[in-house]
Amino acid sequence: MKPQPASRELHDWIVDQARQARDPLGVIADLCAQGWPEEQAIDLLQDTLQALLAEHAREHGLPAPTPVPEPMALGGPHLIDAGDRQVAVLSNLRHPRVVVLGGLLTDEECDELVSLGRERIKRSETFLMDQGVSVVHEGRTSDGMFFQRAENDLCQRIEARIAALCQWPVENGEGLQVLRYGPGAEYKPHYDYFDPALAGSYKVLECGGQRVASLVMYLNTPQRGGATTFPDAGLEVAPIKGNAVFFSYDRPHPLTRTLHGGAPVLEGEKWVATKWLRERSYS
Repeated sequence: MKPQPASRELHDWIVDQARQARDPLGVIADLCAQGWPEEQAIDLLQDTLQALLAEHAREHGLPAPTPVPEPMALGGPHLIDAGDRQVAVLSNLRHPRVVVLGGLLTDEECDELVSLGRERIKRSETFLMDQGVSVVHEGRTSDGMFFQRAENDLCQRIEARIAALCQWPVENGEGLQVLRYGPGAEYKPHYDYFDPALAGSYKVLECGGQRVASLVMYLNTPQRGGATTFPDAGLEVAPIKGNAVFFSYDRPHPLTRTLHGGAPVLEGEKWVATKWLRERSYS
């Protein structure tokens, strides 16, 4: 039986293990050896670390962490149930929280998104948070368009799959965005969250709250270039058709290490679909 409740000493022990950078799976194994069922041991570890992060934030004047979508538990399976299909975990990074996924979309779904998006694309804009407006910006040289959420059967199917994969409500997601990067096009490194300190952010935060996760889905495979880069982690994710990269950020702050960009396309073109997930219902 699970000990009831967890003692102060046990919480302190978990915190000490975290500060020693101990493997979380080893901590969970020790908790199980003490009689905690595995699922409850995972919950205890996550809750304790979440409280530790919140305390650290308060002490240093940082934004407190918030719950974020999560496609896999610690030590979870390499194939994740996304409702209507199994999605492979190709790479799994803890900090920043990045998961590379294989086979999220079928070739047919990729081709249909490209076909539908091609009819409506125009030069992409960048939201300037200090001004609260979207403008064409030299740092983003792609073309793009937005679907409304559940605009058609294809969008509705993919959105339901993402909700199941990330364990996050469908209504907390923005509509899919389709982007085309031609030869030489790129998106310089940036953060996806909205900086609450900037005057224009309040407009976008009123509806759905803060962005807490991003999912970039690759709709084709360019011949060269076009990787999704994470400079703070020294990570590059290759843009392979049907695959995707998920990353979450539990607060609007650079300490999440989610600075990322789209490297220049060196040959061919790159098509992606992006899904942003919010704290609460987005409409």
